[in-house]
Amino acid sequence: MSPHPRTRTAAVLALATAAALALAGCSGGGPADAAPAGAARDDLPTEDVVSGVRPNAAAAKLLPAEVRARGSIALATSVGAPPGTTYLPDGRTLVGIDVDFSTAVAKALGLELKRETAGFEVILPALGGGRYDVGTGNFGVTEERRRTIDFVTYVNDGQGFAVRSDSPLKEITDLTQLCGLKVATGAGTTFEQTLEKNRGRCAGAGKEPYEVNVFSENAAVWLSLRQGRSDVVMSTINGLRYAVGRQPGTRFLNEYRRLDVGFAFKKGTPLAPAFRAAVNGLKADGTYDRILRKWGITGSGIAESRISPPEIPAPTK
Repeated sequence: MSPHPRTRTAAVLALATAAALALAGCSGGGPADAAPAGAARDDLPTEDVVSGVRPNAAAAKLLPAEVRARGSIALATSVGAPPGTTYLPDGRTLVGIDVDFSTAVAKALGLELKRETAGFEVILPALGGGRYDVGTGNFGVTEERRRTIDFVTYVNDGQGFAVRSDSPLKEITDLTQLCGLKVATGAGTTFEQTLEKNRGRCAGAGKEPYEVNVFSENAAVWLSLRQGRSDVVMSTINGLRYAVGRQPGTRFLNEYRRLDVGFAFKKGTPLAPAFRAAVNGLKADGTYDRILRKWGITGSGIAESRISPPEIPAPTK
């Protein structure tokens, strides 16, 4: 057991604070994708890029007969920050990459999308229980998750780091560079899993362990960094780039590793082939690229959608 116990904080922030930091979450792309197309720097894009999606008969034929007969699908999505699922200022309208892709796929398959918001950490377990047919939440494809979950990929994102502007850190290529620091991240994420799995490496290197500060609220992660209660944020590459562009006093440090991101399903789902065909159909008709451009993440495009591909290996250092 590390002398620095894992800290889990389910932060409840004042509404004003949450609103002020809501844009500081998950989006971006490469440096060339500094701001989403057609949007002011601090605005969320509202361009409709999916209403024109036409039915994909070949993909729809791959749906199970009972789903075609029902004509609908239950989807759980976690609400985080752009360009992942987030709210417009009205507090009701959901927008984001996951919203656009799931809406487009449903239209291609001729299905009504019954969307429900749920906590990030509860969606994957709920899939196994049959409460939802599919889940979205920027779910990275890992070997551990592949044991119990099937994925249909639609973008490539991954893990990265951000710090305050006054941090002496230049780049993190090995997790032992975090030893002795406090790292803030989201609950139930691949970042939390990666940090916990590798915590013991500090002792092996004769260094003080790092502390993992886990938050259920994305805004709380950034507040912890800005207030000096954490030294580093570990989160999505796209989200970090988006956030630091909108938060003075912070900077993106570097990418650590890449991961494919996909729609999540109960293991053995018969829905995967239809979703895969629908995503690839969106690539063929141009909708896929329009969604990426809208959210400024053209660097996260994939060559083709795949079903539960192997995890992209972590750095070997």
